[in-house]
Amino acid sequence: MAAVRKPVLLGLRDTAVRGRPTGSGAWTASKLGGLPDALPSVAAPRPVCERCRQPLALVVQVYCPLEGSPFHRLLYVFACPRPRCSMGGARSWKVFRSQCLQTREKEAQDAQKQENRLAAEDWCEGADDWGSDSEEVPPPQRTLDFGNDPHSAKDTDCTAQLRDLHLQDTVLGAAPPVSPGEEMALPSLAPQFLPYYMCVVDEDDYRDFVSLDHAHCLLRDYQQKEGMDMEQLLSQSLPGDGDEKYEKTTIKSGDKIFYKFMKRIAACQEQILRYSWSGEPLFLTCPTSEITEPPACSYCGVRRIFEFQLMPALVSMLRSTNLGLSVEFGTILIYTCEKSCWPENCQTPMEELCIIQEDPDEPLFK
Repeated sequence: MAAVRKPVLLGLRDTAVRGRPTGSGAWTASKLGGLPDALPSVAAPRPVCERCRQPLALVVQVYCPLEGSPFHRLLYVFACPRPRCSMGGARSWKVFRSQCLQTREKEAQDAQKQENRLAAEDWCEGADDWGSDSEEVPPPQRTLDFGNDPHSAKDTDCTAQLRDLHLQDTVLGAAPPVSPGEEMALPSLAPQFLPYYMCVVDEDDYRDFVSLDHAHCLLRDYQQKEGMDMEQLLSQSLPGDGDEKYEKTTIKSGDKIFYKFMKRIAACQEQILRYSWSGEPLFLTCPTSEITEPPACSYCGVRRIFEFQLMPALVSMLRSTNLGLSVEFGTILIYTCEKSCWPENCQTPMEELCIIQEDPDEPLFK
């Protein structure tokens, strides 16, 4: 019996994030860049680079609750955008998973309402006459796919942004304690890429509108560089995964993988993320043993499974006001705990596994 193909959702860059979104549903937005949003009762991750010990920049934040689960769920991917670390491999990348029970989130909202009510009563007698107590706090908006709804986030002024920039925030994975007699250096402010929302589409919606012209152009460049005959490859149609005719040609394994990657993304070249929980990643280069047998969850011991990957088009979309910030990669593979374990009353995000596949010919994706 043929294996059932897991659905694949594609993340595309959407509108720019204006200001710092706030409110109970701000963290339900999937985005690239900006600052990480915190779930109720769980701190936002603020990791540092293992190479330069400086704060990492948020690359993407993905709201991805699992079907049938009682948890809200966020995944964050960070990278070091400094030139000396941008090609630093796994030591310059981090991924974290954060969760909270939906009932806990409602309790947190009720507690906040009660706190606001008491504060109003303290400040002025007869505050109830204004009617502010009777307004219900709307529940966080949720949708299918990544749960992203860019219209649910509200714009705020710069003061909201400044509140999130703390010089002395606790940093996950920070440098070791300072020895007696040494001065403690305050961590720098976390660098930021310009924030954009992500919208989500189903890959199957693009399969009837495939144009291989761009892929062919890139592969001809690759042919000139490698000195290999691509004519037979370029004459093939776009078959399904189970009917890869080009695999019968006498070409190197790495070139087959590269061609399969380029042919698959040709349907939607602007994709910056591919999401397929417990599905199969789209490899850019030959997979290593770390990919074929990823290490088990370090918290519960259950195996890790593929969840999503970052795509080459994202590299040119990570922009900042500081021209010295950038990251370089081919594709970033994200693996998470199959059970999505979460200890009771956990208040800090859990680190998961990210695997970097370097771009075999980085200029081709520019």
